[in-house]
Amino acid sequence: MNNSPITTSIFDLFKVGPGPSSSHTIGPMKAAYDFLERLRHLPEATGESADSIHVHLYGSLSATGKGHGTDRAIVAGLLGWQPESTDPVALMAMLKEPAVTYPVVVGNRTFDLGAEHIHFERKKYESPFANTVVFKLVANGNGLYEEEYYSIGGGFILRKGEEAVDQSAIQLPYKYQTMKELKTRLADHQLTLEQLMLANETAVTGRSTKEINLRIDHLLDFMHKAVRRGLRHTGTLPGSIKLRRKAPVLFQQARGLAQSSDSFLIFLNSYCLAASEENAAGGIVVTAPTSGASGVIPGLTYLAKHHFHYSKETLRAGMWAAAAVGFLVKHNASISGAEMGCMGEIGTASAMGAAFLTQCAGHSIEAIEAAAEIGIEHHLGMTCDPIGGYVQIPCIERNAMGAVKAYNAFLLATAGTPANQKISLDAVIKVMKATGRDMSTKYKETSEAGLALSATEC
Repeated sequence: MNNSPITTSIFDLFKVGPGPSSSHTIGPMKAAYDFLERLRHLPEATGESADSIHVHLYGSLSATGKGHGTDRAIVAGLLGWQPESTDPVALMAMLKEPAVTYPVVVGNRTFDLGAEHIHFERKKYESPFANTVVFKLVANGNGLYEEEYYSIGGGFILRKGEEAVDQSAIQLPYKYQTMKELKTRLADHQLTLEQLMLANETAVTGRSTKEINLRIDHLLDFMHKAVRRGLRHTGTLPGSIKLRRKAPVLFQQARGLAQSSDSFLIFLNSYCLAASEENAAGGIVVTAPTSGASGVIPGLTYLAKHHFHYSKETLRAGMWAAAAVGFLVKHNASISGAEMGCMGEIGTASAMGAAFLTQCAGHSIEAIEAAAEIGIEHHLGMTCDPIGGYVQIPCIERNAMGAVKAYNAFLLATAGTPANQKISLDAVIKVMKATGRDMSTKYKETSEAGLALSATEC
């Protein structure tokens, strides 16, 4: 377990960017942008003698990077693009023609970057994380300067040598590493969960409560825009699978069954599929906590707003509960499919969604914990084995299933006495980490086993 207190910002957990994968798209784009900035600060003589930039991908970045658009994301980052402001249409158009190159400007030099400069390495590479990308500035085949980055899930990246960044300088008013500690701080200081999380967020980011609330509202707006786009867009998703969008059909079906007891679930399924299909198409989504799981929270929050008619204040409080659970998983296990399998992505999103619903309904922190624990418990061992390396099968439907499980976890947690729950959230997160460690690499975002081998692409 990480021995430092949690200092993650809600705006790092929930990030706006292009799909289809936060670890394969947003993370590599951020790493490429960082490398570009470092090149611009090198001594001029170093850049003058170089003739090319090469990028080497390892782990699942290599195994499924083509299907996830990792090469396009890296080109975009080296061109100076940022995830939040990326034009998804322009991004999807990159590298369509193998002969086309892109000008990477560093000082007075321009390097032509093309598909041949991005290497999907199959050999094993010794690094502390599953997803590794190495950038090299090269002259006559010899490396002049290089940087190594790790994409650790949810769009978070680490640069080699910065794995253990000291967070002690951040003066948190309420330090915690576990749910047990979080509950103790709440009880000792007689705080609501939202009050504690807001106080820590202010300490981490320096933003005012008004600014933080406005940014959370914007996150929800981005999520719901993805849902609405997905409910309108029809046709086939990109890639060789030729998977047809299903969300608009489900939505129309739900509207036609408005008086039926099934319509509630069909609406929820359509909202989750809509956001997830937008992600699969490379559209702008919000990591929640990853792009591969970016249909669960958007679907549930859309349902909460338009069916339960919760206020902005209630939705924000729910987002803080979701963030608290996401922080705990990221801090004590991982939200990366390459590290944990799909339980790290959909499992975490489902637990976050269950916490969101429980908070919005006005239940205690004990009920929130129980709901989140149930959400993770019933995703333990779930593999990440996407067909063709695309975030489509089984990923899209898993978002809908994760949201339904989140709703059921909320119901189960609030049906009795939460204090009677036998397994704590901290305990199930430990189990999650151990399960991910024991899981074969074949089942962790590499498309080398499981469902990935069950269908022949045509």
